[in-house]
Amino acid sequence: MPFPYKKMTQGDFDAVRRMTDPSRVWVGEEIAAEYYHDEMPEYGSFPPELYVEVINKEEVSAIMAYAWKENIPVVCRGAGTGLAGGATCKYGGIMLSVMRMNHIFPIDHKNQTITAEPGALLIDIQAAAAAEGMFYPPDPGEKTASIGGNVITNAGGMKAVRYGLTRDFVRCIEAVMPDGSIMNFSSNVVKNTTGYDIKDLVIGSEGTLCILTQVTLKLLPAPTCSCTLVLPFKSLEECADMVPKVLELPFVPTAIEFLERELIDIVERNLNKMFPVRQGEAVLIVMYDASSRQELDSAVEAAAEAALKNGALDCFLADTPERSGTVWAVRGGILEGMKADSVSQEECDVVVPRARIAEYVKAAKRIAVSHGIRVEPCGHCGDGNIHTEMLRGPEMSDEEWKSATHACLKELYALSKELGGQLSGEHGIGNGRLEFLEEFVGPRMIELYKAIKLAFDEKLILNPGKVIEFQKETAGIGGMKG
Repeated sequence: MPFPYKKMTQGDFDAVRRMTDPSRVWVGEEIAAEYYHDEMPEYGSFPPELYVEVINKEEVSAIMAYAWKENIPVVCRGAGTGLAGGATCKYGGIMLSVMRMNHIFPIDHKNQTITAEPGALLIDIQAAAAAEGMFYPPDPGEKTASIGGNVITNAGGMKAVRYGLTRDFVRCIEAVMPDGSIMNFSSNVVKNTTGYDIKDLVIGSEGTLCILTQVTLKLLPAPTCSCTLVLPFKSLEECADMVPKVLELPFVPTAIEFLERELIDIVERNLNKMFPVRQGEAVLIVMYDASSRQELDSAVEAAAEAALKNGALDCFLADTPERSGTVWAVRGGILEGMKADSVSQEECDVVVPRARIAEYVKAAKRIAVSHGIRVEPCGHCGDGNIHTEMLRGPEMSDEEWKSATHACLKELYALSKELGGQLSGEHGIGNGRLEFLEEFVGPRMIELYKAIKLAFDEKLILNPGKVIEFQKETAGIGGMKG
């Protein structure tokens, strides 16, 4: 433990009940086990001492001020759909759920923005924008994630190749600091060079710096037409080699994904979601958005022609919502399908330069096979974010699985670094990738991370032990010295 946090007492439980409402507070064995972990239980299952559902920023502020005074760790949790063990109470303390803070305010058409509380779901943000003829582009696979979780992890998703990440759509943030003070980072303006850009530092900080209580997001006019192409290839290598050729075309794709046939079969077999193309050992899925049918037709024609010239077996056009839906339903069902098809899973979500995708995929498969692991690479190849999915079969013991995945991950991260990539493209560090971080970024970067953490949270009470771990530190004035 990095610091002797206070073990909560009956007095602490009663204090939180007075700040909120006893009907929204659970203690000890009253807390449901589902709140001990996120979507990857392999990264730790840690029971909080108290679970509370807050309804406004004033409650968040009061709880944080109390926790700061009493030296109690606090973890903020949204929908719990994370994949890095980030929203777990590694050192006990308080789990603070913001899912009741889910109000979505009316769209500001003059500024083309939408404002929401952190518990609002991504799918509801997208629907609210669409109802007003607007478009919120960030589109990670888990649509039931909270918008606060998306912001605090800088979620990417399938449309990042054209539109960018969540960070590119955040105008301003209201947040509660670890000591309970309420801060606003930036405002609803298009550009801002007023001091350090703290807003962008908070985005992607995985709940270790502050608790988001309201966010204003940029919207775009909705595209008027869209089409998805499915391009089957004889091999994964040919499929991956096609990515840079698609990106060389004069039309910017909205999304580029690849799937191997074996992974498609897993989803079809376990979820009964049928993929419309039966050909090929691997498929490339390319989506285009456009503001006119002529623009869309030109983009689709150019992509189809290039694909057929470079080894595609066919070109299937999913040019209606129904056809497109069948394609993306299979892509979106990958994680659920893998869970149903294996004893447990491990994932490496590295990101590499787009020009190195094929090289990474080929090497990753060799690495996994050398450790006796069944591997299924897939991912957002339009931005180089490759999800290397490792699946455990019933024949592997706990020790064999742990040893093989650890050795495999070490080599995969080294491969990503060698190719000019990064440790994580969108799932973050959390608790699951913590041990690999320093070797990847180096000790000087770790010093910078620690300095940033201490600037926000010198007592280390907010989501401790995630992203950056403090060990064997000595107490200083007001908290810790790094």
